[in-house]
Amino acid sequence: MLSINKKKLIVALRQKKQRDERSLFVVEGVKLVCDLLRGGLTPTYVAATTEALQTPAIRNLACEKAECTPKEIAEVSLRQSGQEMVAIFEKPTPKTIDKPADLVLLLDEIQDPGNLGTIIRIADWFGIHTIVASKTTADAFAPKVVQASMGAIARVSVVETDIVAYLAQNRNEWHLPVYGTFLEGGNIYSTNVSSPAIIVMGNEGNGISNAVKPFVTDKLFIPNFPAGEITSESLNVSAATAIVCSEFRRRNFQ
Repeated sequence: MLSINKKKLIVALRQKKQRDERSLFVVEGVKLVCDLLRGGLTPTYVAATTEALQTPAIRNLACEKAECTPKEIAEVSLRQSGQEMVAIFEKPTPKTIDKPADLVLLLDEIQDPGNLGTIIRIADWFGIHTIVASKTTADAFAPKVVQASMGAIARVSVVETDIVAYLAQNRNEWHLPVYGTFLEGGNIYSTNVSSPAIIVMGNEGNGISNAVKPFVTDKLFIPNFPAGEITSESLNVSAATAIVCSEFRRRNFQ
């Protein structure tokens, strides 16, 4: 059964402060837990139904386990549909910030958890192993972000830091190009791009912030089709991230 103390801990870990202080986060669902296991993370605690505990990847885990009813799991779940498993994981140690040897995504106030989780998944798909996030970006280990990342959070290191200081360090020491998307930028499909580099993705509503704009060395624009016709006002930031990352990889890793 799910003990009172474990219930309190799982509920407490919904808060970023608690996740940071304890260096733990919660994962819901058999598939997502197994995805994180494949990514090299191991849970410290698993609460699951009898059937779910017999999942091959879970059955032989040496961590603490609790056999629970679906009702017990529903009491601590944030999901609308019933889950068979809730697990607690230790947060992986973030990478140190060194001179990038490849592409790095820099997130400037990405606030929607779904967008952040999708961007982490996109980074994983395109082999980008480090994301540098502003302190005003959503928490990478919030439940909705972890869910949207579909296990990619195990392979992509998200480093929360002062992004202005990070970009200043690049300007003073590393001298890597910094790309960002702007309406007045050059067409991404015909503008030269290079790697290693820093790619900045801005806030959902306001784009790249005024504090970050001066550090962008190369402005890019994702054109709509057909040119000149009225289409949607803008792209979702995760969709824009996918297009930019795909074009960089296509151009530099053929």
